[in-house]
Amino acid sequence: MKVMNEPMQLLALLSFCSIFFLVASEDPYRFFDWTITYGDIYPLGVKQQGILINGQFPGPEIYSVTNDNLIINVHNNLPEPFLLSWNGVQQRRNSYQDGVYGTTCPIPPGKNFTYTLQVKDQIGSFFYFPSLAFHKAAGGFGSIKILSRPRIPVPFPEPANDYTFLIGDWYKIDHTKLRKVLDFGHKLPLPQAVLINGHANGTSFTVDQGKTYRLRISNVGLEHTLNFRIQGHIMKLVEVEGTHTVQTSYDSIDVHVGQSYSVLITADQAPKDYYIVVSTRFTNRVLTSTAALHYSNSQQPLSGPIPAGPTTQIDWSIQQARSIRTNLTASGPRPNPQGSYHYGMINISRTIKLESSAAQVNGKQRYAVNSVSFVPADTPLKLADYFKIGGVFQVGSIPDTPSGRSMYTDTSVMGADFRAFVEIVFQNHESIVQSWHIDGYSFWVVGMDGGVWTPNSRNQYNLRDAVSRSTTQVYPKSWTAIYMALDNVGMWNVRSEFWARQYLGQQFYMRVYSDAGSIRDEYPIPKNALLCGKAVGRETRPL
Repeated sequence: MKVMNEPMQLLALLSFCSIFFLVASEDPYRFFDWTITYGDIYPLGVKQQGILINGQFPGPEIYSVTNDNLIINVHNNLPEPFLLSWNGVQQRRNSYQDGVYGTTCPIPPGKNFTYTLQVKDQIGSFFYFPSLAFHKAAGGFGSIKILSRPRIPVPFPEPANDYTFLIGDWYKIDHTKLRKVLDFGHKLPLPQAVLINGHANGTSFTVDQGKTYRLRISNVGLEHTLNFRIQGHIMKLVEVEGTHTVQTSYDSIDVHVGQSYSVLITADQAPKDYYIVVSTRFTNRVLTSTAALHYSNSQQPLSGPIPAGPTTQIDWSIQQARSIRTNLTASGPRPNPQGSYHYGMINISRTIKLESSAAQVNGKQRYAVNSVSFVPADTPLKLADYFKIGGVFQVGSIPDTPSGRSMYTDTSVMGADFRAFVEIVFQNHESIVQSWHIDGYSFWVVGMDGGVWTPNSRNQYNLRDAVSRSTTQVYPKSWTAIYMALDNVGMWNVRSEFWARQYLGQQFYMRVYSDAGSIRDEYPIPKNALLCGKAVGRETRPL
């Protein structure tokens, strides 16, 4: 037998310990295998063609814990290209996995692609959805739950159960017909229904009397703000898109399209069934959907009038939005308090003012940001950037402030510096509620008010405990201001969550750039990255 001398034994021991701690400290993996198909669905009681994931509508829930690695193998059995995106998942240093056309090549029919996501330093309630070809109007969406790690304190007792509510407006019209309407340059009619977990009515959630439950509510719809309420029950808000909030109680809550909330309810009423109601806001015709909160010892079915909610009241919604604040003493994904980052004390390095508009371009309906109506390139922008392919896009093709020009089309990309701290003002001169989302980030919603934003508007900013989230509303004839730390290198989609407007140009990409070329700032291109457009024939990395 060969005997190692003492230095060799020490070296072997150190090598073993290094390997052990590397493996032991690696974050857990969760594996998902999904098949995407068309299938028959009956959300309104009549047959429609929907997008199913493993035969399910809505799709399977993603359950995870902070820092988990999610390996999601997606088989596209549709007769057309397909992509999934992950609303609110920040894809730290990894915009290649974002699943929008500006970052990721579509999965061809009959092929598969494996997403590798990490929910790095995140907790909370989010959702995924199909990002191409107006597929979102056919389904293909599902919930994402990111739980805190076991040793990180959560600012409320563990609930008896954790229920998901995917709410959204819905069309009876097939999504392919809706897409053709848009492609021909016309506006869509208004949606015809509201769904709760894929059903207009009839869904039931069972609770035990005296126990407390967490409800995660995401508006996965196409256009409308929805109001959520439960007959005879008060909701305590506890989390908004990954931020633990001051625990304010509401009898109803507005959920704008693309947003997610967590509330606690206690089954503290007489044992019977109670209406859960979701209805449209700011619409002439109010669309309503109901479900049942069923007490397990109930002896009485749903009864009485369906509880009424707010309809067109803007001030009511603004006041509620301003009341949603960060719980400064609660831990987030890490053990340190959420209030330990003093965003209000950081100097702003740049102010960006984004103004939406609607107009006709070449006789067709389009929507724009700062007069630029986005048109996709033939190659994902992130791939063109990585491979240094010219002629795909130009950094600076959208201005920082409204230009006053007539609307025009371009593949609009805004340049931004890594580690800058920016102020973004969303100005809405239109008579509808807008909803804006930024991929790769959460941001502090520091202010909102009616009228036109001016530098004096900063006097009313909340610089202490503004809520941090990834989707914010902008009320009619109003503005909303956010602060954002650009700490995530990549190509990030900034878009309207009003899906027809997004489809027809109300979006752009923000290229957050570092010239260091280090994996500390950005991961390399995935080995399995799909290549399309002008990137065909290029090489990623050896497998």
